[in-house]
Amino acid sequence: MLSNHKLQTTLEEISDISKIGLALYDENGKQVAATFQIETDMHAEVVNFAASMAESQMLSGFHFFKVIAEQEVEYILLARSTNDEAYMVGRLAVCQIRNLIASNREQSDKNNFMQNILLGNMLVVDMYNKAKKLHIEQAKRLVYVIEVDGRKDSVIVEMVKNLFADRNRDFVTELDEQNIILIKDATDLKTEEDALHLAKTIVDNLHAEAMVRVRVGYGNTVNTLQDIAKSYQEAKMALEVGRIFNVEEETISYGKLGIGRLIYQLPMSLCEMFIKEIFGERNIDLDDETMVTIQKFFENSLNISETARQLYIHRNTLVYRLERLEKMIGLDIRKFEDAMTFKIAMMVIAHMDYQN
Repeated sequence: MLSNHKLQTTLEEISDISKIGLALYDENGKQVAATFQIETDMHAEVVNFAASMAESQMLSGFHFFKVIAEQEVEYILLARSTNDEAYMVGRLAVCQIRNLIASNREQSDKNNFMQNILLGNMLVVDMYNKAKKLHIEQAKRLVYVIEVDGRKDSVIVEMVKNLFADRNRDFVTELDEQNIILIKDATDLKTEEDALHLAKTIVDNLHAEAMVRVRVGYGNTVNTLQDIAKSYQEAKMALEVGRIFNVEEETISYGKLGIGRLIYQLPMSLCEMFIKEIFGERNIDLDDETMVTIQKFFENSLNISETARQLYIHRNTLVYRLERLEKMIGLDIRKFEDAMTFKIAMMVIAHMDYQN
């Protein structure tokens, strides 16, 4: 369905050029757009004209026109008859609106087609036959899933569409109330850095224009239509894994999930067994100070002096904290092997907490 805003803009543009007042009604007599104030109620006249056999007629100082698409009356257009040009302008406006309807329906068909591909609802043979009818070309594509913080609205969706409005092979669609899906023509995305740059561009634009926080996950580049669903699942997984292990990250690539991808796919029974093997019956409940110390220690590659300097504490104070941690968890993270074990164990615990 065409938006009233788009119809209003179209009528205003035609009216500005022609100086002819135009008004548009649906088949039930409700006004959807107008370029001037109509003083009398035209509901009855519009409904009667819509039910008649005529495609146009002159009534009450207006030229009435039916906007017919695929043999159905979509709208009734009124052109105020101020001069002899009103009829011609009305006919031109009908053609323009009819073309908008056709374009909108084609876009809607493409949108439904891409939704069915993402959900895996089409056979491969049907997929390529339908793509040919819709003039969707074969190309390298990459799926981005844009997760909106809170509930998204139509304005945010339109902003995403406008970012890629000049590309015929980019598609923006929705499958739920929170995520916007961009199926991007990846011809120009030569490297991982290009894909990441595009994700950051989406984040920055939506933050600046819509004042909303979003996270963007994206999958791997695919070469066939049937593999778009695979890239979509990868993008969703990137967001899910990032939600557990990279909470602060706004852009997450499926190809850069690292060990988080492996831990995410572990069954709960194995996770519980691993944690019990590492910590036994210990209750791992670390305070904020300890967690900050550990994080900074890992960031500095287990370097005690540099970590103490960045934490603004004495070296001996840091050693005391690490020794106290060793008594709590049974691991000396000053040793590489214990540090690696502890890092993996904390990721497993994060995964278990998220699943629970």
